[in-house]
Amino acid sequence: MYSELTKQAENVTREIVETAKLKNGQILVVGCSSSEICGDKMGTNSNPDVAKAVFEGIYGVLQEKGIYLAAQCCEHLNRALIVEREAVPFSDMVNVVPKPKAGGSFGTAAYHTFKNPVAVEEIKADAGIDIGGTLIGMHLKKVAVPVKLENHRIGEANVLAARTRPKFIGGERAIYNEEMM
Repeated sequence: MYSELTKQAENVTREIVETAKLKNGQILVVGCSSSEICGDKMGTNSNPDVAKAVFEGIYGVLQEKGIYLAAQCCEHLNRALIVEREAVPFSDMVNVVPKPKAGGSFGTAAYHTFKNPVAVEEIKADAGIDIGGTLIGMHLKKVAVPVKLENHRIGEANVLAARTRPKFIGGERAIYNEEMM
């Protein structure tokens, strides 16, 4: 079961990285409900083993590409994020260590895996994956664009994704830079 979850998470991550054209040094925010993956109501069955399996699938792909992962914690920690310190060198850190039922199993997996984890209240990520309806939108750069994924489930959880793009300025006749898209 866990290896299947890892593979599903890997497939979802490869798809969003490719679709969003993420590059080395950019940030992908992930919100993950292990309860939803197991088919339960969010917040009712935090499962560290499930979260770890999903985390491994996502993190492995991102490490290959040099993309940072920002793991969103649950509402008990006000949706704070666990991220590598080097990804957010000028951000204000918050003093918290997530636990499965106070921060979420996915955030806990990130905290215990990252080399130098820190918690921050907010981030402006380049793309995101929402596993199970965790509401990651507040952590994306302005102008989030929904991405319809072919791989749209991990376990029993629905997966939504988004990429970001620069704002269009100048109306319909403006010329925009394709490389930034």
